[in-house]
Amino acid sequence: MVLQHTETPPETARYDRYPTRLGAPAPHLERADPAVWGEVESPELASFDADGFAILDQLLTPTEVGEYSEEITRLANDPALRDDDRVIVEKSSNRVRSVFEVHKLSEAIAELVRQPRVLRLAEQVLGSPVYVHQSRVNYMPGFRGTGFYWHSDFETWHAEDGMPAPRAVSLSIALTDNYPINGSLMVMPGSHHTFVPCLGSTPAEHYRESLQEQEIGVPTSDDITALANRYGISQFTGRAGSALLFDSNLMHGSSNNITPFPRSNIFVVFNSVHNMLVDPFAAPAPRPGYIGSRDFTPLSG
Repeated sequence: MVLQHTETPPETARYDRYPTRLGAPAPHLERADPAVWGEVESPELASFDADGFAILDQLLTPTEVGEYSEEITRLANDPALRDDDRVIVEKSSNRVRSVFEVHKLSEAIAELVRQPRVLRLAEQVLGSPVYVHQSRVNYMPGFRGTGFYWHSDFETWHAEDGMPAPRAVSLSIALTDNYPINGSLMVMPGSHHTFVPCLGSTPAEHYRESLQEQEIGVPTSDDITALANRYGISQFTGRAGSALLFDSNLMHGSSNNITPFPRSNIFVVFNSVHNMLVDPFAAPAPRPGYIGSRDFTPLSG
């Protein structure tokens, strides 16, 4: 398959097929775009179109898990980064929750996102060269780790970053064992086919609050109930080194971690070069580049 780099026509990109951040409730929208844009060759991705995700066992070796674990510990403890905007801390404990743009802060992670075993997963699903829309490390410590409420990433990326279509995938690589009890990710299989418009307007610099706790751009309880009844709920569990590749519009979330077992992962968002960002669809200004990159340089080729 030959992959070519072309830009999305501005008039196509600007047309809003996924309106959100509304003043009144609106019906759910059936997805107007495919979930798989390319040709799936890897057996692990066979159910991606139907489910919106794929579990990849042992993407990293135990040795690599140890090396990357040391790297993310270094980042979390680096005093030079403590006051950096890319470091997000927990509201209650002031402990590091996330570090953004890690592929620029860490040479090791920069090399990881370019490796064919990683890159080809995204290229198969998206059917084009890709670039990194966002990268981060998520830390969920034991006892007081705070989860993420149910949400679709695409809703935020569309509203606040100007991503035209859900032609992006996220790769979450586990650096710790994911148990059902320590806040591991819950997903609704097949929910990527349904877009949920959310309520409320986006305030200026909303990202400063939402990265700690998101309250705007999240579905209502009725939305979640309807989706759960339609699609059900599954949970991503597995040993350190396993990974989850999932569609940008998949409904997902995680509960708090009150166990002694911490959970951490490397999180990379790959966006198609044919899906480049435009002006935000429901926000006064784009979020900073370390959250939603506007460097559309392909990672391959």
